[in-house]
Amino acid sequence: MPQAKMVVYSSPSSPDREDEYNKWYNEIHLAEVCAMPGILSAVRFSMSEAQMVPGVTVAGHRYMAIYEVDAPDFTALLADMLARSQDGRFTMSDAIDMTANPPITLMFEPLAG
Repeated sequence: MPQAKMVVYSSPSSPDREDEYNKWYNEIHLAEVCAMPGILSAVRFSMSEAQMVPGVTVAGHRYMAIYEVDAPDFTALLADMLARSQDGRFTMSDAIDMTANPPITLMFEPLAG
């Protein structure tokens, strides 16, 4: 059973690059992240038009990826992910917004009970 869920909210760098962003994320990025020790699987979602509060977003992001995580040290896993994105081990794309509205990465652990 996975120890945690890692949730990543992200956006394309511009509306005209949305297809490129989704192609890169689906075909390259997910596979590279899921190849890391401690990442079991991932699934992506786009925000539905149907919301409890119309127009609400997560910091303007419309895309979410949920990763199943089973790692002994979440801090080390996140540090390794950041290093891979900065040192070229991850194939990054300028189709993802890393400046104006960078991704939000959150780790969630199950509650006892």
